[in-house]
Amino acid sequence: MNYAREDSKAAARSSFHGLWAAMTTPFTIDDLLDEDALMRDIDILVDDLKIDGVFCTGVMGEFWALTLEERKRAVEVIVENTRGRIPVLAHTGSPSARETIELTRHAQDAGADFVVVINPVYPQASEEGLKRWFLEVLEAVDIGVWLFDTNYSGVSLPLSLINELADVENVCGIKMGHGHDRYLEVLDKVGDRIMVCEPSEADWLENMQRHDQKVYMSASTPFLIQTALRQPMLEYTTAALAGDFAKAQAISQEIQPIRDLTEKWLHGRWKRDRINPVPAIKYWSGLLGMSGGRVRPPLVDLSDEQKREMRADLEGVGLI
Repeated sequence: MNYAREDSKAAARSSFHGLWAAMTTPFTIDDLLDEDALMRDIDILVDDLKIDGVFCTGVMGEFWALTLEERKRAVEVIVENTRGRIPVLAHTGSPSARETIELTRHAQDAGADFVVVINPVYPQASEEGLKRWFLEVLEAVDIGVWLFDTNYSGVSLPLSLINELADVENVCGIKMGHGHDRYLEVLDKVGDRIMVCEPSEADWLENMQRHDQKVYMSASTPFLIQTALRQPMLEYTTAALAGDFAKAQAISQEIQPIRDLTEKWLHGRWKRDRINPVPAIKYWSGLLGMSGGRVRPPLVDLSDEQKREMRADLEGVGLI
């Protein structure tokens, strides 16, 4: 971080713009952290896809399946290979406040630009308990912290608590993953004090046009619906941020068939069956040249039949 604690909010508004990608965590054939694959993924994201920033070791990164040392090392590798290229937002959340503090201080020392902290998911806690947990973490670190309120956790932060935490000096944003209406509610409540982002590509153009959003932060979408040769999300984002919404809308409409596949394989499976999409994201991204690869239990890789079906789907829309 290159800002003082009291400047966290202003630093975030100047740093977060454009398209940010939520990275997966690759493993070797021996089920170790694959550092070489991490570096190759970074090069694709930065050089080929022109990503503006990365979110690492989060939900897409299978943080629950990583050891404490693996989480730290992944952040180190990513920071080392993005330094001077793009900023890094490291996920450091854990049910343990003390472990969250340890991971957050490590990320700060390693050179991450900001951190993001998912809600403590177990045990269920009262609003007062959640408040005490967050304040213990926030008071122990200097780096700018994003809150991470996602339906993947099974827990939602009360709006009154989000409102209170937005006034903490080093809380600089919140990533909302509880649907568009909830995003709008939180944006209306705290958007004047902290950044509020929604990781929904389907709503991204509306959020730029109607809600003056400047950053898509963050999901796997930028490396699932784009390749080095075809970057429609970047094109319509650039057009919209320049005020050319007619051009942005035309480009956005062209990728609806790809968007439909993300609903089929990713968001839809989560909404219908509560199946975590990371296995599908890894296989999909691997078909497009990213590291992809296997997941760790308790997640389960796609079946051979599912893989054949997905490959055919991506070929059908021209992604591969």
